[in-house]
Formats: sequence, structure tokens, C-alpha cells
Amino acid sequence: MHAALSVLIPIIFLLIVAATIPALWPSTGTPYSITNFRGETVTIRNHGLYRLDTVSSAAQMQANDLLSLILVAPALIVSHVLARKGSLRGRLLQSGLLGFIVYTYLTMCVGAAYNPLFLIYTALLGTSVFALILSFQAIAISTLPEAFSDHLPRKTIASILMAATLFISLAWLGLIASTLRPGSIPPLENTTSLFIQAMDLGIIVPTCATTAVLLFKRRAWGYLLAAVGLVKFVTLGMAVTLMVINMNRAGVPSDPMLAVMFPVITALGLIATYLLFTNIRTTNTLKLQER
Repeated sequence: MHAALSVLIPIIFLLIVAATIPALWPSTGTPYSITNFRGETVTIRNHGLYRLDTVSSAAQMQANDLLSLILVAPALIVSHVLARKGSLRGRLLQSGLLGFIVYTYLTMCVGAAYNPLFLIYTALLGTSVFALILSFQAIAISTLPEAFSDHLPRKTIASILMAATLFISLAWLGLIASTLRPGSIPPLENTTSLFIQAMDLGIIVPTCATTAVLLFKRRAWGYLLAAVGLVKFVTLGMAVTLMVINMNRAGVPSDPMLAVMFPVITALGLIATYLLFTNIRTTNTLKLQER
């Protein structure tokens, strides 16, 4: 198990570097406007790796690239080193970061306009899925409740998870509801469907709601999924905050609600993550399964 992860994690790190540096490399070009097949006027970036994406989409993806390069990739290496030393904190952080990478590069595979790095996105998706499964399997999940202090504020963390879940649900359901009026045009730009909303409402929301319930009841899976979910919400909040900043820099208007609420989600996620990770009894409490 450790040997396989020790191969996959460096590969994932290198693939993230290969996927993000070309995307962030400076480029020049003149954006142009087109009318898509739904009658929606969109502005194509027309330069750099994301030249076929809209200015708005490119600004969002570059923000995610920056976060992945300067925070997620280095943190993944650090967490893996700690996990190899028997650290429960390292193992949980590693699993959470891998969950973020799976989500990110699934969206890149299906949401970004085709570009020369498509196979790298696909490789990142595949390797991170298998690494996440192995990371889960390397944890003796049944021992997790005993690995945490009795002072762990489970109800507070569960409430934060539920609050973030509720916000995302209301935000995306409100967006979808606005497209149901006769004659309305969904804000899809160069995508064919609301795939982010489908992933969040179909996977993230029910998983995090279930996690909150399991954690409240002191179930073993609640602790593991809470770590993954909290890391996801922290990185999501950071990514969206960077997206809003980069969109404004690119002259693309952003939703004021997102500009306010996602920094709040990030702050709450950081608080909950701190509470969860600092209430681990010892870094060596977790019994790792040797394979």
C-alpha cells in the first residue's frame, strides 16, 4: 500500500506541475465575441493554453491552477511524508487533498475546451482516483473514533459542514431555478450543461450531509469523510475566492454573493479543520495497514 502511494503521489505532483505551469504562462492575444448555438454572446480568450475557452472560464481555471501549483501540490508531498511516518494527520490531509485533485481534474476533463494537455488531465484524474482509494484503504477506519480527543467539538464541525452544504445547495438550486423560466438562457458559455452544479448537488452535497450526521453520531466513517470534506471546502473556498479576484482583474463581472460567501466558507472550513486536526490524540494513534 505504502509502496504504491509512494509511486503515485510523486507522479501526481509532477502531473500537476505539468498541467498548471503552461496554463499560467504569460501570453498575449485579442479576445473576440461570438454567439453560441443557444444565442448566448460569449467572449473567447484567444491566447494561451485556454485560448478556446471564454475569458470568464479561463480566469476561473487559472485561479484553480495557481492554487493547485502553490498550495495543493506541495501540501500533498508534505502530507505523504507525514503519512509514511505514521501520522494520522498526514494520512487524513493526504486523503482530503486527493479528493480535491479528483474533483478538480474531473471538471477539467469535462469542462475545459479541448487543449494539448487533455491527456495530462485524464492521467491526473485516473492516478488521483486510485491514490484516494489506496489512501482510504491504508487507514484502519474502525479505530478513528478512539483516535480523537473526547473534547472534539463534533457538533460544531458537523454544523459547519451542514451550513456549507446548505449554502452550496441554495446557490446552485437558485441558479438552476432561474433557467426554468420560459425563454431563459442558461449561463453556460462554452459548456453544454451545468456540470459543476451536477457534481456538487449529486455527489458533494449528499456526501457532506451524510458526513455531518455520521460525525454527530461518532461513526468511524464520519471522521474520515469529515477530514476529506473540510479540506475540500477550504480548497474550494480559496479557489473560488481567487477566481473572483482573477475574473475582476480580467474585466469579467462576478456574482457579489460568491465574493462574500466563499471567503466565509473558507474561514469556517479552516476553523473546523483546525478543531478536527488538533484534537487527534497522537500522530501515531492510527494503525496503518501494511500492504
